[in-house]
Amino acid sequence: MTTFPRLATIALLAGLVAGCSSGGGWSDYVAAGNSQPPTASPMSVEQISKKVGCKPKMQVDADEIRTAYCKTQDGEFFVNTFKTEQLKNEWMDRAPEYNPHLVGPKWTVLGPLKVLEALRGPLNGDLHLTDHRVSMTPQPNS
Repeated sequence: MTTFPRLATIALLAGLVAGCSSGGGWSDYVAAGNSQPPTASPMSVEQISKKVGCKPKMQVDADEIRTAYCKTQDGEFFVNTFKTEQLKNEWMDRAPEYNPHLVGPKWTVLGPLKVLEALRGPLNGDLHLTDHRVSMTPQPNS
């Protein structure tokens, strides 16, 4: 097994722990629209964590993927950052489809829907619910 699949598996397992511990079933939710586009430049784990007011506890700190556990007054979640957008997309293709993600350029946040909805504004992310390849946030026609 190459390094990326190992790291992705570790990050997915961490995400499963967070998803299973929340007790929520998210398949019936529909995301509300967000008229703001995702931020233009990628953020680091530290920048994302600072924006939402948490001190990240690193789980995976590798060149291709970095994963940290965070806890705020809104709840617990995992922050993932990726070296490339392609690595993020490959990771999302392997992510469990029943866990929602907040997604931005080269980053994802995995956690309970209630937490992601609270983080969505500060991070200006795009909410993905049942299929991580399909955004639930309406995109402007271009």
